[in-house]
Amino acid sequence: MTTQNRLLLTVYAPALEGDDSRPLAAVRGMEQALPGLRLDWRVTGGRRLAALPQRDAWLVGKLKDGGFPLVCNGDESYPVTVMGRKNAGLFSPGGQALFEVHAKLPLDAAVNMAAADMLERVAEGTNAFWGRATPHDAAVDIAYQTAPTLEGPPSPRRGLPALKLFEHIRSPEIPYYLGWLNYWSAAAAQAIGFPDPARDADLLSRARRTATGGWVVQLTEAPLDLDNPAHLDALKRAYERFPEIGGRAAP
Repeated sequence: MTTQNRLLLTVYAPALEGDDSRPLAAVRGMEQALPGLRLDWRVTGGRRLAALPQRDAWLVGKLKDGGFPLVCNGDESYPVTVMGRKNAGLFSPGGQALFEVHAKLPLDAAVNMAAADMLERVAEGTNAFWGRATPHDAAVDIAYQTAPTLEGPPSPRRGLPALKLFEHIRSPEIPYYLGWLNYWSAAAAQAIGFPDPARDADLLSRARRTATGGWVVQLTEAPLDLDNPAHLDALKRAYERFPEIGGRAAP
């Protein structure tokens, strides 16, 4: 499996509390979105695969430190993985601890078709503030936008804008960055000013409303490829449209 054909899916939600059911909702949401997917395997300390015949009970029993361990589909030729972790308040917007879900999937035709539904199900199932699903290569370029860096001033690639570190963004409702597919909760959409019918006609043509009043917004028809000038332009236009994203409009 090469890095060029992976989809990275991440959502940012309020921190877990007690016997929280949201980790199960995230895992089940992925399975419901992609026909035939079963995430009922784990990776042992010896890097071997082990089946989880009672996956749900095992996962509930493994919730600790604000997250859950990696589970996968057990197919090394077609690896699908998901895990959850806590982002302590020291490193998150407004000093508020968060629950993050991170998934990786092969970006083939089936995943391409299911990606928006999967992002929506995982995000809504975890009560996420926001999230995104982006091909690996584009996600690497987007990661270079975070500023400042330990090495000195920001050095975003491809003329993309510099973004603030997560802990310097004023509230968790404000997305840190954009992606190919973007989930914005109702609160996140309000925070960034979406939608404006006069300015967002193009984005609205590739957007859908969710059951909780949030949005799934797709920047480009095909998976985001920043070697494609039209895709790069679409990403730049979206950053120009939403200066709140990445904390750029904050004082």
